[in-house]
Amino acid sequence: MKKILCLFGLALFLLNACSDDNQQRKAAAPQKKAVVPQQQAPTPLEQKHTGIWPPPLENEQDQENILPTDQWTRKNYVMIFDGSGSMADQRCSGNKTKVAVAQEAVADWAQSVPEDAHLGLIVFDQKGFAVRQQLDQGDRQTFVQQVQTVVPGSTTPLTQAVQAAYELLTDQARRQLGYGEYHMVIVTDGAANLPEELTRAVNAVLARSPILISTIGFCIATTHSLNQPGRTIYKAADNPEALRQGLQDILAESESFDDVTDF
Repeated sequence: MKKILCLFGLALFLLNACSDDNQQRKAAAPQKKAVVPQQQAPTPLEQKHTGIWPPPLENEQDQENILPTDQWTRKNYVMIFDGSGSMADQRCSGNKTKVAVAQEAVADWAQSVPEDAHLGLIVFDQKGFAVRQQLDQGDRQTFVQQVQTVVPGSTTPLTQAVQAAYELLTDQARRQLGYGEYHMVIVTDGAANLPEELTRAVNAVLARSPILISTIGFCIATTHSLNQPGRTIYKAADNPEALRQGLQDILAESESFDDVTDF
């Protein structure tokens, strides 16, 4: 009987020892932290949204910048001209570089823009990213001269360009008290540096303003962040004539694209 009790006591001791050892191992084992998906930081355009477009006038200086009433209904166009390194190629452009073909087509397009419309220009090229012509300086000759100075040699910061164009058009809308038309026209031959950010920027523009975004994709696929059927105008151009015609079509279509302009 004593022998049985001893064996039983030994078994209980071993079970308790194993249990304590397992608990110590669990306590010593590193605890896995729950993986929390990181939220994407808002783009500058998303951060600046006030809920009203254009933002209300804030001070006396804003009041002084309001245009005369006969200019309130004018159209406004900001051209974004891609001067990235690939625009130096001759693919899809015959014996000329893509930038030379685009310069000729955009120069012709500028002459077709209504005479009383405001015309601005944003470029990224070898000389950097810049607003080359403000909207309130709608001189066609100066616009064409600035286009002709583009020298390929850059990445493709389309998101930055869309944000800058949005700011130009928004400022102009404040000067016209929201009346008129607002167009962002883009000529590009490549994907953006950050396609997802570009998509978010485009979505923000379309959701928060009546700005119409029109793009000529020169010698690139139609699966581009700027191509959103039913929301933007997108023209694919595989040769110089298609590029020229696409720009002219944009002028015609922008007047009847109610899905975008009905804001």
